[in-house]
Amino acid sequence: MLVTFRSKAWSSIIMTHDVATTLLKMAGHSGTVPSALLAADIPAALARLNQGLAAADPGEEATRKAARQADDAGEPPPVGIRLRAFPLIQMLTAAAASGDDVTWEEGAPVV
Repeated sequence: MLVTFRSKAWSSIIMTHDVATTLLKMAGHSGTVPSALLAADIPAALARLNQGLAAADPGEEATRKAARQADDAGEPPPVGIRLRAFPLIQMLTAAAASGDDVTWEEGAPVV
């Protein structure tokens, strides 16, 4: 299942449900889909998300080990939670700067 994040301050972002709810919970939200963050709440949520990501960082050695194991198995290296969070961090930062809300819902945007 997919989750689409929207804000007037940024382009839509699509994530898998599990990654989206993990990041929302790190930001101090319940992880409920659909839901929203009001502009006034975004700076605090962004700070909590960054703190949660720092605590979840497996460290450089663990990252290298996982990449070597994937390479040995002929698979692409795993994508860490910090990299998956980057588009959401950009959206939240832009929304905080412009005073816009961020909403999210299940599904992908209709093209």
